[in-house]
Amino acid sequence: MDRYQRQTMLPEIGEAGQQRLASARVLVVGAGGLGSTLLPLLAGAGVGFIRLYDGDVVELHNLHRQTLFGMADIGEAKVICAQRALAQRNPECKVEAVPDALSASRLADALDGIDLVIDAADNFAITYQLSDSCFPRRVPLVCASVLGRQGYVGSFCAGAPSYRALFPQLPVASANCNTAGVMGPAVATLGALQAQMALSILLQLELSPLGCMINCDFVGWHMRQFRFERAEEPESPGFAFIDSHQLNDDDCIVELRSVEEAPVSIASRVERVLPEQLVNWQPPIDRRIVLVCASGLRAAQAARALEQRGVAKLALVADNRKR
Repeated sequence: MDRYQRQTMLPEIGEAGQQRLASARVLVVGAGGLGSTLLPLLAGAGVGFIRLYDGDVVELHNLHRQTLFGMADIGEAKVICAQRALAQRNPECKVEAVPDALSASRLADALDGIDLVIDAADNFAITYQLSDSCFPRRVPLVCASVLGRQGYVGSFCAGAPSYRALFPQLPVASANCNTAGVMGPAVATLGALQAQMALSILLQLELSPLGCMINCDFVGWHMRQFRFERAEEPESPGFAFIDSHQLNDDDCIVELRSVEEAPVSIASRVERVLPEQLVNWQPPIDRRIVLVCASGLRAAQAARALEQRGVAKLALVADNRKR
């Protein structure tokens, strides 16, 4: 127990709390910038099991903010590099590395036996899918997002409202660090806050971070916290995200991207209808319409427009595969 002496001496943790961490099973989705900070903190604190999903490899432009990796890791799967790095930091922490992006058809397996989920993917499609899966299971979900020098972190589900209670619909448009940039310390700060929230939930510390969100602004230099325990769940469940494994033979698959943007779609039998063409497109009757784009944002916007026209069977696909 010498490894954990500085935290077990806290009366709210002690040996009982340390045993709680040792028996905890945590799912982390994303081994990028947020994960590079939170993963060593979880392993260092003595979390016994981490299941880690990420389908990317380490690239040179990652290194300014993804400080878990080094030059020797370039070209290797992030989850394998993370697994190796965490084993060096704390061999008592078992890391199950899954070198794949988490998708809808894999959610049940990913959540099997899990006590807490950390969304470190910073991807709207993943966040909504995790919330929709965690909420009925009463599994706590800790989410974060960061862009430029601003971001937020919050804890959902497990008796607290879901992510959809706070954000019922996907935004109309959103930038990401690939297109708008981000600073490494901002990412690290949000990742550290995720780790603190996760450990506080696992240790059942008071005041619980469940139902709490913190906004961090390193432009105006302020942090603001608010609680949302009374946020009401939306009356309708929202549009479901699926993946290519969940397509049906009679689905009408609508690819919202041009051939130049996505020369290969998720299936061979797709209709290409650009968002501006939807107003004149006649949707088929009595078939599920599956709307496809890169992030899910255009698909969600198109689904809202089709719903207003009376279309009831709708599903979304976020196809962000690198080509």
